[in-house]
Amino acid sequence: MRLVAVVLALVLGGCAAAPAGREEVHSVPIPGAFQAITVKLCRPGVPGVVPLAVINHGSPAQASDRATARLADCGSEAVTWFTRRGFAVLLPLRRGYGESGGDWAEGYGRCADPFYAPAGRETAKDIRAAIDFAIALPEIRPEGVLVVGQSAGGWGAIALAAEDPPMVGAIISMAGGRGGWAQGRPNTNCRPERLVSAAGEYGRTTRLPMLWVYTANDSFFDPDLALAMHQAFTAAGGAAELEMLGPFGRDGHSLFFGPGGSGTWGPVVEAFLTANGYATRSATR
Repeated sequence: MRLVAVVLALVLGGCAAAPAGREEVHSVPIPGAFQAITVKLCRPGVPGVVPLAVINHGSPAQASDRATARLADCGSEAVTWFTRRGFAVLLPLRRGYGESGGDWAEGYGRCADPFYAPAGRETAKDIRAAIDFAIALPEIRPEGVLVVGQSAGGWGAIALAAEDPPMVGAIISMAGGRGGWAQGRPNTNCRPERLVSAAGEYGRTTRLPMLWVYTANDSFFDPDLALAMHQAFTAAGGAAELEMLGPFGRDGHSLFFGPGGSGTWGPVVEAFLTANGYATRSATR
């Protein structure tokens, strides 16, 4: 039950009331997939053209939970951290999740023989389609898009970076990876060496600035696995800052969407954004 609660919290991302600004829901077709996904856009309520941050959800460990997945509210903590800094926030609900429905595209096969790199590319396909849609909307800056992903969404963000998309300026992966909680056991991964190898594959073609954030008590991707992925990625040529934070709550995998989580990851992300030329507005309530 604890695992279910953690994963649902990651996908739901909080249920607070929406802040000042405008919430929009759109349907975005996925090229070559003959289906569309639901995306939510949370505008910051400030005048003029604003930068875009795309926040990508994780994947429940239990397949049955994908059908009930829903997006974070515009008033949730992780979203408002960005809207208060002048970003419009786009939240895609990928294929096979919640009301987007359709076939689940990002499976990695059997635990004994996983294919992590192609799975991440399918996640990246949905993220890229959502970005292409959003940057054509009024008052959204069409370049310098910030892509943020948690867990499977973080893995998909890394896969997207490997494609070197011209409209993306930087990537933040929060506890990114796949294959955690193998056979329902914490700190157990489906062929972790395959995950490390796939990270190296992505690193060969990634040149975007990137931040990877993990915690000491992440039950999906422990510090040793996170470090091994990062080493493979950077050895292959990818550029990524790795931040290994201390324990967070009962399971650090919930850091990004967890209550109070932005107090821990916020300063790290703020520093990364500043270092990479994102002039964010002052945080206001």
